[in-house]
Amino acid sequence: MIIPAHNRAGVLGRAVASVLAQTWADLELIVVDDGSTDHTAQVLAGFDDPRLTGMRQENKGVSSARNLGIAASRGRYIALLDSDDYWLPEKLERQVRFLAESGLQICQTDETWIRDGVRVNPRFKHAKPAGWFLEKSLELCLISPSCVMFSRNLWDELGPFDERLPACEDYSLWLRVAVRHAVGLVPEALVVKTGGHADQLSRRIIGLDLYRVYAVVDLLRSMDLTAEQRALAVASLGERVRLYAQGCIKRGKDEEAMRVRALAEPFLG
Repeated sequence: MIIPAHNRAGVLGRAVASVLAQTWADLELIVVDDGSTDHTAQVLAGFDDPRLTGMRQENKGVSSARNLGIAASRGRYIALLDSDDYWLPEKLERQVRFLAESGLQICQTDETWIRDGVRVNPRFKHAKPAGWFLEKSLELCLISPSCVMFSRNLWDELGPFDERLPACEDYSLWLRVAVRHAVGLVPEALVVKTGGHADQLSRRIIGLDLYRVYAVVDLLRSMDLTAEQRALAVASLGERVRLYAQGCIKRGKDEEAMRVRALAEPFLG
C-alpha cells in the first residue's frame, strides 16, 4: 500500500490510520515523503506499527514518489492512497477477495466525494464502469488512484507512472491498462475522496488537456494496439488537439497551438 505525501501533515495521519485499521491486516504500508517541508516526519513517527515504513526523497512529484514506493514494496497486490483521502475498514479485504475470485489483474471500488467538507454527488459521466472501456477512458480518467488495486504482474507489464508528466500521470497508466486488461469493480463506496483544498494537484496545474494529449501520443507510440484501439486513440487525440489549439489561439498563443498540432500530426495524417 503506497501513500505519496508532500506537505500534507494535516491530513496524512488520517490516511495512514485508515490503512492500518483495515480488516485485511496482512499488509505493508509505505509512505513516501516527497520532499515535505512541514511536520510530515513527526506525523509518521507518531505511529508505532511494524507494517509502516517511511521513505523520503527530494521533491520530484507524485509519479516519482509512487514509483519509489512500489519498487520498495513486496506484496502480490498493490494499492494506492492519496494522502488527503482515506479508506473504510473493509476496502482491502473486499478487493483482495474480488481479485482472487475473479481472476482479474485490477479492480477498483466506488467512492464518496467530500468537497470543502460537504458531500457532493458525482456526475453521471464519473460513474465507474467495469470490464473493457478504452473508449470511455480516452474521454475521461475513470480509475481513481485511491480506489484501485492491481497485481504486481500488471505493474511489471505496464508500469511505471510517467515521471515526465506533472499531471495526468494516472490517466496515462490507466490508458495502457485499458488496452490490455478488463477492470473489475467492487460496487461499494469504500473510499472517501476529499477535494476543494488549494494545494490539490488538479487545481494547481493549468492546461491539463495538454498532458492528456501527451498521454495519448505516448499510448500510440509505445503500445501495440489493435486497429480498433488505434482508431479510437487517434480520434480522441484529434479532438483533444483541436480543443487545446483552439484555446491557445483564443489566448494569443499561436506558436503553442502549432507545436501541439505538430506533435500529433504523425498520428493524425
